[in-house]
Amino acid sequence: MKSPFTGKEMTLKIEKSILVFRKEEFKYNHKSYYCEDSGEAFTTTELDEFNLNQVYNQYRDKHNIPFPDEIKEFRAKYNFSYADITKILGLGVNSYRNYEKGEVPSLANAALLKAVINSNSTLKSLIKSNNDITDTKRNTFLKTIAKVKKQDELNKRKQELVEYVFNYNLLPDNFSGYRKPNFDKLVEMVVFFTERVKATPTKMNKLLFYADFLNYKLTGVSISGTRYFAHTHGPVPEKFRTLFDYLANEQMVDLISVQYPSGLVGEEFAKNPNKTFENTLFKASELDILNSIATKFEKHNASEIRALSHEEKAWIENEKQKALIDYNYSFELIHA
Repeated sequence: MKSPFTGKEMTLKIEKSILVFRKEEFKYNHKSYYCEDSGEAFTTTELDEFNLNQVYNQYRDKHNIPFPDEIKEFRAKYNFSYADITKILGLGVNSYRNYEKGEVPSLANAALLKAVINSNSTLKSLIKSNNDITDTKRNTFLKTIAKVKKQDELNKRKQELVEYVFNYNLLPDNFSGYRKPNFDKLVEMVVFFTERVKATPTKMNKLLFYADFLNYKLTGVSISGTRYFAHTHGPVPEKFRTLFDYLANEQMVDLISVQYPSGLVGEEFAKNPNKTFENTLFKASELDILNSIATKFEKHNASEIRALSHEEKAWIENEKQKALIDYNYSFELIHA
């Protein structure tokens, strides 16, 4: 961005700041463009949204308010139109639409949303007791709920794995990049990197880490909602071994044994002919992140990318305790 005073390119600065939202103070990483000649700071609409979203996410986390993705996924899960869901909940169409876009609900509306998202029996009760819904619509809604419940039971094995890998009962927070864990996205990220680069499990862990953390640095949210901890060999997703074994067993990717010139035997990811990367799950900006990470680290072997990850403050300050890594370390990344 060019300075309105001098026409020179300005420097993008990140500094700690405090913002009051709904009478509460929140610390966040404020992004702005700095004009060295005038000493003035400027923001764009995009930067304003980025800065505000950091605060909104902390507020949601603190008060257990559903995040936009959760609200959007809930409506899609039951195939409700905006008119349907707002009639069921007694909310305005524009209000619900804005909640999906990122507006923070009131605490009362948040409690209602959380209740129906977490319990289809609560949703059923609201539908049965709502006199504004016609009998025809009510029967349609109840049949949909029954169908979704049956599908959830069929997917129980996968759901148990998801809950184990992600510790799924935890709400989005600073350790998930303020994103609800998305198992399908994490799977596709592994598939993507398998198609693009030659990777061992050690290298794959680092690719996932850099992609999620770089996305947070640029947008204020992670891609997959994965929690990473500081392993001896660098940042890794929680339960990564279980995840990789599941992907191999389900033929999402292949894990093949390879013998290196040193004589050591290891594993490498290989593309499975039955599976191709599903790009429709990702925003264009997320695909750009995945491509940039693949390009940057394509020629690095496992040892080299591990060494780079050991230079990151995210690993250095958490390795001794093998602690979870706060996504705010993304603003101090040096290799992505």
